[in-house]
Amino acid sequence: MGHEVRIVSIVELGISSDKAFYLTAPLREERREMDGVEVISLYMRAMPKAVRWNTSHWVSLCEAAVERYVGRYGKPDILHAHCCKNAGLAARRIASRLQIPFFVTEHLSSGLFRRDFGEGWKRHGWLKEALRETYEAAACVIPVCSELVDDLAPYFGKAYRHEAVSNIVDTDFFAFRERSDRQGRAFRFCCLAVADIHGKGYDVLAEAMRHVPEDVELYVAGRGTDSSAMQRLFAGSPATRLLGHIDKADVRQLLWQSDALVLPSRSEAQPLVLLEALSTGIPAVTTECIPPSVRLPEGVLFAPVGDARGLADKMCEALEIKPSRSFHERVESIASPEVVARKLTSIFQQTDFLAMP
Repeated sequence: MGHEVRIVSIVELGISSDKAFYLTAPLREERREMDGVEVISLYMRAMPKAVRWNTSHWVSLCEAAVERYVGRYGKPDILHAHCCKNAGLAARRIASRLQIPFFVTEHLSSGLFRRDFGEGWKRHGWLKEALRETYEAAACVIPVCSELVDDLAPYFGKAYRHEAVSNIVDTDFFAFRERSDRQGRAFRFCCLAVADIHGKGYDVLAEAMRHVPEDVELYVAGRGTDSSAMQRLFAGSPATRLLGHIDKADVRQLLWQSDALVLPSRSEAQPLVLLEALSTGIPAVTTECIPPSVRLPEGVLFAPVGDARGLADKMCEALEIKPSRSFHERVESIASPEVVARKLTSIFQQTDFLAMP
């Protein structure tokens, strides 16, 4: 779109998730170009269970990185934080000092906050209040779907300006591809999600696989999906393949080789993989937690959350749905890079935002 964009990225590392990289990650700021955009990265080693310290340290590192950015490139016109926690907190403080507006794209659902801070946000209430104040101070909050505003309202209220813009999908990369006729081969479902067994509903999917026809295969990919816990969970499903982490090119290849996606999540804001799968032309089976704004009646089937037999029934219905270019065209109309860039540009260039002190 002709804008000058640079990214400041503070990458929080956990010692329990990757001890080797936690100990060996670079200590100094790194700068590199990714897809024509300069990315300024710094790794932060988080302290276990020290939420307040980690949040404060993250924000401080981000402030220092932006200060160096301003020294090199001058003051930006706006700041765009990609979720309120922790980037929004940093953007609010930096924007106040630089006297420029800041915007927050939000993609975190209430389910993620419940997982981290307890039902009703029982832990670390100071952070909930800080996030609420940040929403209200932002020039505009940009949820990835309009339903996310109501989803988060019990925590943060609605006393802020917001305008929904979809997650972005590289619709040229995740292009439509015709699938070969089955000709007696098994029907291939794929599931792409990290190994959060409860949150992503893998326990429900494992049970559902007991109630689908024998000529159905399931390929599961995502960080941790080849773990011993996942292997135990799917031990009774010989038609299931656990692939573990795969890169973007392999995700596309898996989608191209599949007949449908299945995503049994218990909570989602706007699952990017659902849009990517539809963009390649295949239908999807998911749950009723998916927001209505990304539902395609002809291409997506919905089962009740946590209902294994209901999920299996919808998977059986999907056996009759053929891949379609119309799924790709629908995703392109709401989530292509060009469409999302135009919407964001329109929001950023509104004069009342740019005139903010």
